[in-house]
Amino acid sequence: MRCYKALFSAVTIVVCVCTSASAWAKLTTEEIARLGADLTPLGGEKAGNGNDSIPPWKGGITQPPPDYSPGSHHPDPYAEDTLLFTISADNMGQYADKLTLGHQALLQAYDSFYVNVYPTRRSASAPPRIYDATRKIAATAELTGGGNGVRGAVVGIPFPIPKNGLEVIWNHILRWRGNIAARHFAQAAPTRGGDYTLVKFADEFNVQYSHEGMREDLLNNVIIYFKQKVLSPARLAGGILLVHETLDQAKEHRKAWLYNPGQRRVRRAPNVAFDNPGTASDGMRTSDQFDMFNGSPERYNWTLVGKREMYVPYNSYQLHSDSLTYKDILTPLHINPKHLRYELHRVWVVDATLKDGARHLYKRRTFYVDEDSWQVLHVDQYDNRDQLWRISEGHVINYYDVPTLWTTLEVHTDLQAGRYLAIGLDNESVMYDYSIKRSPGDYTPRALRREGKR
Repeated sequence: MRCYKALFSAVTIVVCVCTSASAWAKLTTEEIARLGADLTPLGGEKAGNGNDSIPPWKGGITQPPPDYSPGSHHPDPYAEDTLLFTISADNMGQYADKLTLGHQALLQAYDSFYVNVYPTRRSASAPPRIYDATRKIAATAELTGGGNGVRGAVVGIPFPIPKNGLEVIWNHILRWRGNIAARHFAQAAPTRGGDYTLVKFADEFNVQYSHEGMREDLLNNVIIYFKQKVLSPARLAGGILLVHETLDQAKEHRKAWLYNPGQRRVRRAPNVAFDNPGTASDGMRTSDQFDMFNGSPERYNWTLVGKREMYVPYNSYQLHSDSLTYKDILTPLHINPKHLRYELHRVWVVDATLKDGARHLYKRRTFYVDEDSWQVLHVDQYDNRDQLWRISEGHVINYYDVPTLWTTLEVHTDLQAGRYLAIGLDNESVMYDYSIKRSPGDYTPRALRREGKR
């Protein structure tokens, strides 16, 4: 096993953990007692870092600000924060221990890219019932199927005190994002010169894993029902993807279907997984990069490298604002750094290396996962020559009407192509609707067929 100690400063907690069966033990009573005590209810460190550059967690945002109207874009609760400093290619050396290799590569590749660092705001929060469920299942949750599934868990975060990399990645997969929501957003893959065609989507999800009162035996092994319809351009419009994501991927891989408007038929889509191209992405992302990572972890060995203080995208309310247009954001080579906010946060670092005999475009992937929410914030992806290839960022806000910390925009930058893919542009769209009512019956192939023919 390799430990990437060279990446860490002296204050870094280095915890290189193999994903062996011995590392899959359940939490002890003493460990569980730490949740809500010295740890946050979801397992982050409550305390700051000692020099106030990372403050203590005090519950995050639990109430919308007075100027928020339900259904509108979320006003920035930190709009008065003063920029601390800007990192560029000229001064990145003094901040290198807190920059991912991906960010260092972006700074070196593009003179026009920079990192604006603001005060750290630990805004992540979730409903009390999610905290209660996390404490409850901490005593029962365990990996199964060689780490490709979870049992003994429902509603909460299964592994709030992770012992290996697989537990961290499953925490991301099963993190709280709300119960049911509908979204309208756009995607763009600009050329090197900055030209792009917007692809517009309407999607919705039903995370039944998180529903209040849910029991594991009622899940039928499905944690998320997901449906995505392409609205434009005309050549792609009408296509619909339906996915049933499973809790035990060893028992049953995800089930997926596609509605083809030209054929007016619904077909099984087993290839909507792993490194197959994402929908209308111009080959700029894989299926398992959506939501920063999704699906089965079976093709990789997952090593928990440790916890590290890093500059990561966080509280990206300016990027989320409806006062911006897509044109303001989509600039050549990378999105406009003027509208980005980075903060110093503690993140879990997980290194994923491709298993012998397994196939994937990415030979290695390094994940940086927020300790307060279990949201993946950054991923560095390497090609088969061990060269850094693509850099993924999850620009997050607290949707304080839910509340949940989740991405407002995902950006996947291809260093080799000099291009990027931006997913989730919603500045010119209506805001997410968390009030819709859905049941599992709305996510069947028959329902998909009916919707496609309307």
